[in-house]
Amino acid sequence: MSNHESEASLLAEGDLVADYLEELLDIADLDGDIENSVQDGRAFIVIDTDDERLVGKDGEVLDALQELSRLVVMTENGHRSRLMVDVAGYRAKRRAELVVMAKDAIAEVQETGEQVRLAPLNAYERKIVHDEVAAAGLVSESEGEPPTRRVVVSKQ
Repeated sequence: MSNHESEASLLAEGDLVADYLEELLDIADLDGDIENSVQDGRAFIVIDTDDERLVGKDGEVLDALQELSRLVVMTENGHRSRLMVDVAGYRAKRRAELVVMAKDAIAEVQETGEQVRLAPLNAYERKIVHDEVAAAGLVSESEGEPPTRRVVVSKQ
């Protein structure tokens, strides 16, 4: 598959999900404009709204919308999708918070030599922290079981 074809198929995947989410917003009587693009080799759907209910506590509603959207693609096309759904820039804001959290943990480990356990995070959030820790030359691992799985940062 050429890059052009894969981008076209990702846009088609996004269109499918955008239609689904539009119907969902109508049924729930929620306002929001839906934008579809391709970023980092995956379909990226943004719901532009001021309605915090579409994000939910700690992004729980957003994560559920993303899982439902991936199920729509699986049902329609028969393949797993890596598409991302965002609402009102929540994921970018959350990523920035996680980078700060990781940098704080890195500084503490470098200062004290003691390992630092972070609050429980989902898989996507843990990956962001692991990447920051690796870039700083420290070690991180995940421990525990979801939903209390967390990152532990250390020197070794």
